[in-house]
Amino acid sequence: MSPRAVRRIVVAVCVAGIGGMIAGSIADNNGAAMTAGLVTAVAILCLIVATAVTASAPPAEESAAEVEAAIEALVAGGAEEAEVRELVRRAVRLGRAQ
Repeated sequence: MSPRAVRRIVVAVCVAGIGGMIAGSIADNNGAAMTAGLVTAVAILCLIVATAVTASAPPAEESAAEVEAAIEALVAGGAEEAEVRELVRRAVRLGRAQ
């Protein structure tokens, strides 16, 4: 499921939840108002989790293909392949250290 779909579902649940809280309060039914509020809160937590999970780096296969293409382009431009690959290794180590 795409992040956009998750956002739309959460917005729909929140709108329904707010309506449920208002209707429960008007009907003097505290249980219904609390239930609607809790459902809304859970939907928002799901949105937070979905955003945190999908905000990560692109898939490793795509990143690896991009790096390999950049290495090939540098080598084709005259750079020494061994030196370029060593530079990439050092960059990876530096990224992991932080």
